[in-house]
Amino acid sequence: MSERPAINYFAHESAFIDAPCDIGSNTRIWHGAHILAGARIGRDCTIGQNVMVAGKVVIGDRVKIQNNVSLYDGTTIEDGVFLGPSCVLTNVSNPRSEIARKELFETTVIRRGATVGANATIVCGVSLGCYCFIGAGAVVTRDVPAYALMLGNPANQDGWMSRHGHRLRPDADGEGELMCPESGFRYVEEAGVLRCADLEESAPLPDSMRLGRKAYRDFQSD
Repeated sequence: MSERPAINYFAHESAFIDAPCDIGSNTRIWHGAHILAGARIGRDCTIGQNVMVAGKVVIGDRVKIQNNVSLYDGTTIEDGVFLGPSCVLTNVSNPRSEIARKELFETTVIRRGATVGANATIVCGVSLGCYCFIGAGAVVTRDVPAYALMLGNPANQDGWMSRHGHRLRPDADGEGELMCPESGFRYVEEAGVLRCADLEESAPLPDSMRLGRKAYRDFQSD
């Protein structure tokens, strides 16, 4: 008789984990969550209460999914993404109960480090760029650039956000750089594309910068 593989993640006793699925080490799955067979979830993730993950969904490492989120087939979530409470993702843009479209699911990709705010809606078939920030209640209907701040219904870009989640403003020297008030990282916009001048785009944040230094609202100013 073959030995059953060791479970190296935590699942609350009320969670439903359908076999087979692939769940990484140190991931935590909370009350009433349902992970369908075939789903792939990375390590060090948090899967909140009443979250549903369909069988063809791929979730990277260090992803935080808050309560009451459903991820349907066609969705890919890269490393370090945050999905806020009750945000909505779809996989058919023109659903009809009478019309079978299971073979026509549209893909949605949420790139590394992106944030989707509470109650936001991501209409299927779009890509959210790395470290973009979708405001609470926004409705996204098209692709979103990296670092873009998206607000409203339909969502429109309302500036840029840093990796630490702060609205970027020009530095005091007025040389065109944008400065994150928490990290001090500089960002440069060129032809509508933002990049970080102090850290490679693919590089993780240094461990020393993973702990927030001040309350979020301390940095807000108009």
